Amino acid sequence: MKELIQTVFFIVIMGTSQIGCNASIMPVEPIPAAEQPEKYIKLLNNKNVALMVNHTSMVDSIHLVDFLLDKGINLIKIFAVEHGFRGKAANGEEISSTKDKKTGLPIVSLYGNKKKPSAADLNEVDIVVFDMQDVGCRFYTYISSMHYLMEACAGNNVQVLILDRPNPNGDYVAGPVLDTELKSFVGMHPIPVIHGCTVGELAQMIIGEGWLSTQKPCEIEVIPVKHYTHKTRYEPPIKPSPNLPNYQSIRLYPSLCFFEATNVSIGRGTDFPFQVIGFPGGNGDFTFIPRNIPGVSNNPLHENKTCTGTDLRKVKSVPGFTLKYFIDFHKQFEDTDDFWKSKRWIELLSGRKEFYRQINSGLSEKEIRASWQKELNQYKTTRKKYLLYPDFE
Repeated sequence: MKELIQTVFFIVIMGTSQIGCNASIMPVEPIPAAEQPEKYIKLLNNKNVALMVNHTSMVDSIHLVDFLLDKGINLIKIFAVEHGFRGKAANGEEISSTKDKKTGLPIVSLYGNKKKPSAADLNEVDIVVFDMQDVGCRFYTYISSMHYLMEACAGNNVQVLILDRPNPNGDYVAGPVLDTELKSFVGMHPIPVIHGCTVGELAQMIIGEGWLSTQKPCEIEVIPVKHYTHKTRYEPPIKPSPNLPNYQSIRLYPSLCFFEATNVSIGRGTDFPFQVIGFPGGNGDFTFIPRNIPGVSNNPLHENKTCTGTDLRKVKSVPGFTLKYFIDFHKQFEDTDDFWKSKRWIELLSGRKEFYRQINSGLSEKEIRASWQKELNQYKTTRKKYLLYPDFE
């Protein structure tokens, strides 16, 4: 590993084995770190503990908060990110600081104007546990919240314990690498759209590559997933956010999220978000009508209007990241200005200033992919240094 920009402590507590399989052996289900308490409870005993968790932070059928309280761990607060501690807030909906009704623990909102814990928030905290189900995409904001958490903890001498979970899009790497001039909450690191890391691996990369702004050391411990490799097909048992209700939507999410910068709906406000594409007057054999769904999709695009387009629920084998859908629907607009909702938004989502021009110029997917291949190859080399699990190659 190259000389680190910062002082770093990498403590990785490995699972007992990474079990493979062959045609005669049934695959072994991955065991998330949270379900291996023997690996981390001892690290929390006699400490003041804060948590960055949400509705996916489960130990079997028990929420991690309740599980740790039952084990006698001294929990003092919860940090809530996008969608809230209980996962009931729609995308972009501001989260308020409050108290958890069940436990009485204070909840500090880190979604809205405030995204990083303050020194006061971390006062008397010895260690913060991060445990959330990510989906492996650069613009999925849980990893941005993790970055800010690590940065704040580094600056205040607080340890971070990451309970790792499988990445449902962790079996490949693809897409444009972020231009750091376009850094935002939906893209904080020079990584591709599909980065191919678990949150534990990515946390190590963030520190090892010097992406934290603090000069103080960041001490992390990663509890790995047991029986996981990057070839593992993983379907999260709990939907990671309100608009990713199933495995199909999670696998389509990397390719469809770019549509958020356009006037084309990807099903927000329906029972099948990120599984359909359409707009009023579009081409196709499928219609849908977006509705307002409190806690899931507030004021969705083309609300109460009939959209015509494509039903991707019928796709049995979802492709990896592709621009095919995006380019095909762009061609349906005679006036390209009618296609776009926000040039700035597509720059932030794609991570490339030239992407807007490339689409408008009618470049093919092959030509566009070629423009970012050099940076993607460099990232793939960097990624290898931080893997905790056998790779897909």
